[in-house]
Amino acid sequence: MSLQLQRKPGAPLAQSVQIRSHQLIADVSSAEGGTDEGPSPHDLYDAALGACKALTVMWFANKKGIAVDDVRTEVVSDNSQERSDVYKLHTNLVISGTFSDAEFAQLVAAAEKCPVHKLMTTVTTEITTTVERSV
Repeated sequence: MSLQLQRKPGAPLAQSVQIRSHQLIADVSSAEGGTDEGPSPHDLYDAALGACKALTVMWFANKKGIAVDDVRTEVVSDNSQERSDVYKLHTNLVISGTFSDAEFAQLVAAAEKCPVHKLMTTVTTEITTTVERSV
């Protein structure tokens, strides 16, 4: 899979992000030199975890026929130790619907197994970067 980013014309730092047929803007706050036109890369990283957990719970509920009406997710980050290689994320999911305690336990287990959680905590990610000069 490939996605593309390009500086938004006229913006000091903002990037136009194209993912399949979806487009969004990534930027940083005014204090960081941007114009706050969209979420920052850290915000997108955190949001990926929250979205993955909610989507995983809904997917699992649909697959198992568990009556989930809604999932609300909050992600709280603590970057106070990021320079010491510790970045903390806390997710809180509120699941509403008509389900038993046993089904709720299954939903909790599903939330813990979301693929992005695994990528962030157990998988070695290898990144290569190529930088070219435009002609």
